[in-house]
Parts: sequence; C-alpha cells; structure tokens
Amino acid sequence: MSNQLVRKDIIYPELSYKIIGILFEVYNELGFGYQEKYYQKAIEAAFTKLGVKYKSQCSYLIRFNGKLVGRYFMDFVIEDKIVLEIKIGDYYAHRNFNQVKGYLHATNYKLGILANFTSSGLKYKRVLNIK
Repeated sequence: MSNQLVRKDIIYPELSYKIIGILFEVYNELGFGYQEKYYQKAIEAAFTKLGVKYKSQCSYLIRFNGKLVGRYFMDFVIEDKIVLEIKIGDYYAHRNFNQVKGYLHATNYKLGILANFTSSGLKYKRVLNIK
C-alpha cells in the first residue's frame, strides 16, 4: 500500500493538479502582460504536448421552454469534466466567479477552475458545482 495520502474530498484531483501545473508552466514561460488569447494558445499547446483532451471556446446553448435565449463560450472544457476560464488582471472580479458558476450550472460539470494571470504570478480558484 502506498504511503501517499489520497484525498477523497477533492473533485478530480489528478486532472486538476495537472491543469494547474500547466497554468504555472505557461505563466513561468510567458510572464505577465500578454492578451488572454496568447495565454490560451500557450495552454492549448501544453495540453496537446501532454495529451490532455480539451475543447477550446466551447459553445453551449441556453434554452428556456425550448427557445434559444443565450449562448455561453467557455475558454476550455477539459476531458469533458472540468471548465477552465482564464483571465488577465490583478484581482478576481465577482462577475468572473458568477460566469464560471453559470457555466457549471448550464453544463452540470462539477468543477471549474478560474485562473488569473497577474503581475505577481498565477492565481487560481477552484469553483464547485455541488447540489
């Protein structure tokens, strides 16, 4: 039996740790100051290199009584399990959390990661969809 502590209270621990590692790798290589689209392209390259299955700029239709009322565009959906939303700037805006919560609610995914590329480093928050 392994001496390694296995946490049972974290959703998708191995995959989320891999994603966070990729985000740090991108930040360490690029630093701060680029537009979001360049971080997104670098993240895509890292996912491809490591064999992580992902979709970028995923469209999700929002319907009410069978009628289309809106559309979400998520930065990434990783292995059909985790939503990753990336931002640039030095603080988390409440609207960004709400954005990720909306994605999770609409898709029924259990975990979102909100990542900010800031002037003082990469910051991230896990956002859960537990009902």
